[in-house]
Amino acid sequence: MSDRKLAVVLLSGGLDSCVTAAVAGQDYDLALFHGNYGQRTVRRELQAFRELAVFFRCRHLLEANLDYLGAIGGSSLTDASLAIPQTDTESEELPSTYVPFRNTILIAAVVAWAEVIGASAVFIGANIIDGPDYPDCRPDYFNAYNRLIELGTRPGTHIRIHTPLIHLDKADIIRLGLKLQVPLELTWSCYRNEDRACGCCPSCRIRLKGFAEVGIKDPILYDEENL
Repeated sequence: MSDRKLAVVLLSGGLDSCVTAAVAGQDYDLALFHGNYGQRTVRRELQAFRELAVFFRCRHLLEANLDYLGAIGGSSLTDASLAIPQTDTESEELPSTYVPFRNTILIAAVVAWAEVIGASAVFIGANIIDGPDYPDCRPDYFNAYNRLIELGTRPGTHIRIHTPLIHLDKADIIRLGLKLQVPLELTWSCYRNEDRACGCCPSCRIRLKGFAEVGIKDPILYDEENL
């Protein structure tokens, strides 16, 4: 048995959440949480989550069904009738890939689980550089959420949200992942495809740009026609 404290990591299966798990694992035992919220690539993200869970050797795993977010709609990630943009999110005030209140709902579920299993920290791979217009990725948002946790959990509970990647660009996140020797080849970032990454959605473009800046090839497979 470990005498280290326990942290819950919100692990989507993407590059950022994978690196975040590795950062958390330096100081905590890990519990991994994955939320299925009706996203287009839910099957592939689940595969990435499960493979990363094996890599991190976690005993505490939870796959939560939050697909009512998909039923609510309002995002091109969950509504197939809305087009996923093929440009970087920097060009939009609020990208169509924003899922209304998603982080708030996901973190609420994570905190509830953390309270039950006795975790003292919640880690999320939020990043303000990649998504400057996302309201639920701002440092002020997480500061406010930490206050909500203080007010909304049982007396004596001390759970804090940690966002170790919040001010890193994608290249720096990749460099950190390489330093921590995480299996970037197991991660999945594409918004559109579940077999070969499309290479043209905002998430693929940002990821490819990051690997190019680091000077190495992205280890996942892409649709070559779009590169």
